[in-house]
Amino acid sequence: VHNVSGRFESRWSNVTIRDSPAVMLRGMEGLTMGIWVAHGEGRAHFPDESLKQRLEDGNCFPIRYCDDNGLVSEAYPSNPNGSPDGIASICSPDGRHLALMPHPERCFLNWQLPWHPADAGLDASKPSPWLKLFQNAREWCDENVDN
Repeated sequence: VHNVSGRFESRWSNVTIRDSPAVMLRGMEGLTMGIWVAHGEGRAHFPDESLKQRLEDGNCFPIRYCDDNGLVSEAYPSNPNGSPDGIASICSPDGRHLALMPHPERCFLNWQLPWHPADAGLDASKPSPWLKLFQNAREWCDENVDN
């Protein structure tokens, strides 16, 4: 649904990746990093609280908006759309489907990052950590070509 701010949000936001069944996020658990956001209708809305709880219990909210200290946030502007519990993504219980509001395709190279901690050791000539998301998708396809 519409962002709490009532407007289109285009900004660099921080997210943290939690353990989940999401195929595309394999090996990325624990990563806290910036990512581009660009949406006007990005707020997760759960009219059925029991559905939200089932998804939460299944670790199906793998990416969360967080503040500069890496703590999950519902506060604007750390959470640009006002989603509850900082929810920025949802995955299926089997991990094959991942929906997310941030845009990792806009920052898969380090030179596309407007900011990162100086001690992150990122080389501008190399891919950013977000490229792994796409590599994971390709690897999963290769592993499951006959399924």
